[in-house]
Amino acid sequence: MPLLLLLLMLLLPAAPEATSSALLGINYGRVANNLPPTTSALQLLAGLGLGRVRLYDADPATLRAFANTGVELIVGVPDECLAAVSTPSGASSWVRSVIQPALPATKIAILAVGNEVLTGDNSSALSRSLLPAMQCIHDALAQLGLDKQVSVTTAHNLGVLATSYPPSSAYFRKDLLPILCPILDFHARTGSPFLVNAYPYFAYAGDSTGVDLEYALLEPGHGGVPDPSSGLHYPNMLVAQVDAVYHAIAAANRAAAHAVEVRVSETGWPSAGDANETGATPQNAARYNGNVMRLVSEGKGTPLRPDGALRVYMFALFNENMKPGPSSERNYGLFKPDGTPAYELSYRLPKENTTSGAGGGTITVTGGNNGHGDGPQDAGYYSISASPKANVGWWACTVAARVAVLMLMAL
Repeated sequence: MPLLLLLLMLLLPAAPEATSSALLGINYGRVANNLPPTTSALQLLAGLGLGRVRLYDADPATLRAFANTGVELIVGVPDECLAAVSTPSGASSWVRSVIQPALPATKIAILAVGNEVLTGDNSSALSRSLLPAMQCIHDALAQLGLDKQVSVTTAHNLGVLATSYPPSSAYFRKDLLPILCPILDFHARTGSPFLVNAYPYFAYAGDSTGVDLEYALLEPGHGGVPDPSSGLHYPNMLVAQVDAVYHAIAAANRAAAHAVEVRVSETGWPSAGDANETGATPQNAARYNGNVMRLVSEGKGTPLRPDGALRVYMFALFNENMKPGPSSERNYGLFKPDGTPAYELSYRLPKENTTSGAGGGTITVTGGNNGHGDGPQDAGYYSISASPKANVGWWACTVAARVAVLMLMAL
């Protein structure tokens, strides 16, 4: 039996390993009642070659599923937990019972306390707890010697900005400064990143006549938009949004401006929407997400911060059928719940920018093979085909067949 187990382990595909060059991640939201198990999601991640994932909660079973995979996680502290972890005892209890047991097998790099707290529906009630929760969780990690391994932050909506255009004129809403300035001090002191959920789609959908679609879709052939005040040239809207946040940080807290890194914790484009949701099509979603992959794989920074590579988490892995709001909210996924691609998406990714681990190479995900890495592995090619042939159950069946053969050999 030990020999059989060893042979079975050798058949498993190598998990992606997050490295300094692995700048691209993906959000794994689970607001749905029809998603496959996390073990199946891991196969889709491996097929994409992604080794960084953002979770929106700290469900112990999900954390265990990521154990020993090498996938680096941002783990969310849900909004409803903020009050409970905003005291030293509450934060210590949560970290010791939920986070510490998962380490080091599960690679948790960041705890994101709340999501869009300052601009959400319950912002007035939650805002008071946000920074105390961040501080208390950081202190709880420090008491366990984990603060250098796991950093603490929160994710913001671009609605924290009073204005974002041109980027050099951006500044935070004045009513949020009493909360944001101490948060920026916290980031500068602990070295944690400032996370922002940035969606050019919303800018285009809100003003489709004033915003050029090619600019919003990050098309490399677009001429770009100049910032008349700074003289910088912006080739696409996403980097302009990131630099707007950098300028707002500098305007609010100049001491923190050079110490705080801005990372994109969410960005995406819906593949479907209601009749009045302009631009929500599979074609635009494919172009946007393919261009995000291209942009991040280049390893460049923004016009304002050219020396620091842009880090981005795409939204999202799956369509989520229970998300409230317009139809677009339920159609951001690269994949449908059955594991088939939501639309065709292709991008050739340089190998040095993939998250390949010891196994090397990258994986082609197409309808012409199983969709989970047993097909061609040439030149680092992200390719998601809309063909229904790719399905999550195939890999499990293949493994089962191989196990049967091994069992016969072991008799």
